[in-house]
Amino acid sequence: MGITVVSLFSGGGGLDLGFVSEGYNIIWAIDNDKNAVDTYKANIGDHIICEDINQIDVRQIPHADVVIGGPPCQSFSLAGNRDVEDARGQLVWKYIHIIEHVKPQAFVFENVTGLLSARNAQSEKIIDLLKIAFGKIGYTAVQQVMNAADYGVPQRRKRVIIVGLRDAAFSFPQPTHSEDGGHLARYVSVEQALGDLPDAIEDEKGSVTYRTPPQNDYQRYVRRNTAVTEHFIPRMSKLDEYIVHHVKPGGNYMDIPADVASSRIRRLQKEGGHTTCYGRLAADKPSYTINTYFNRPNVGCNIHYNANRLITVREALRLQSFPDDYVIVSSSKQGRNIIVGNAMPPMLAAVLARALKKYIRE
Repeated sequence: MGITVVSLFSGGGGLDLGFVSEGYNIIWAIDNDKNAVDTYKANIGDHIICEDINQIDVRQIPHADVVIGGPPCQSFSLAGNRDVEDARGQLVWKYIHIIEHVKPQAFVFENVTGLLSARNAQSEKIIDLLKIAFGKIGYTAVQQVMNAADYGVPQRRKRVIIVGLRDAAFSFPQPTHSEDGGHLARYVSVEQALGDLPDAIEDEKGSVTYRTPPQNDYQRYVRRNTAVTEHFIPRMSKLDEYIVHHVKPGGNYMDIPADVASSRIRRLQKEGGHTTCYGRLAADKPSYTINTYFNRPNVGCNIHYNANRLITVREALRLQSFPDDYVIVSSSKQGRNIIVGNAMPPMLAAVLARALKKYIRE
């Protein structure tokens, strides 16, 4: 049966894919987003259920060697009670309650870096309350901010990772990549990640063959097919097309001409900040964080590095390290984008899964 895993807040399965690639056996998963659950089933398996985790009787969750997943970050603004039992309705404490029931040898908890500064009404740091709560149920919890780019993902994406063990303290894997290389490999760039993809097409349901054979290790890692889907041109307004045309590679709102009547753009140009806003990807660097609005130019750095368009869903998946045979099942465009933007990069998840193996007794 291998190392068994229960997955919580599974989404489209980015974290799960990384564990599966390292030979783990996911036996139960849950998410409340139907689009994400349907996508998970299409790519990983039918062991996921579409339910509200707060309504689940923990006795129906099977025992497993490992629990993975992280509650949505919105819950941390509500979490504020040291008594896990009183706060069970809050997602983060529900997560801990499930671990207490499943009794895994280890758990992997991932979330946004905002968790580190989040405080409750009494000004207590949520991260400290979490570690106290994990300690009370028998786990030594250690934390680290991991940047996906440090491990070969072509994206600067920082996440707080907490790993808990019953009998030891987890040692996080060392980075394999860096900005300048040196004794490590150099960061994987946007062009290295996307350069073999063909021109994007108009047909949302169509597929297209690759432009070239794989040119590097990253392309070999993600390529599983002879063609790719989800590689269609995102729609833009005429104004956005005009803006996109003017933004230089690596540039942002500072490149937008003065004849664009936007008080927000004028304010950004005058005051600065939000430097990725209206950003165009730089070919020779990793992308910035892929968010759930990568189909818009004004929320993040989402303009293609050399084409005058926004990145496609497939390109966003590539920058997240999803394999090219990953399919999305969604009833809406934004549902599709949420699945991609909320995901843990599978390549980073695989790094964690690999490092965790030596602590698990099958």
